[in-house]
Amino acid sequence: MQKILMWVVMALFLVTPVLAETTIKEQGKEIGQAFKKGGKETGHAFKEGGKEVGQGFKEMGKETGKESKKAGRTMGDAFKQMGRDIKGFFTGK
Repeated sequence: MQKILMWVVMALFLVTPVLAETTIKEQGKEIGQAFKKGGKETGHAFKEGGKEVGQGFKEMGKETGKESKKAGRTMGDAFKQMGRDIKGFFTGK
C-alpha cells in the first residue's frame, strides 16, 4: 500500500511541472506508465516474497521429515529390543 501511494505521489510530482507544456492525453499516458511500472515492481516484490515463504516451508518440511524418520527409527529399535527381551525370557537366555 505504501509503494502504491509513493508511486502516486511521485507521478503527481513528475507530472505537475509538465502540465503547462503537455496535453491531458499525454499526462494520462505518463500517469498510466507510472502506475504500470509501479504495478510491475509491486508484483515482482510479491513474487519474490512468495518464493522466500515457499522455501521456508520447504525447509521446515524437510526438517520435520528428518525428525520423524529419526523418531521412527528409535521406535523401531525399541520394538526390536523388546522382541529380543521377550525371546530371551522364553528361551532362558
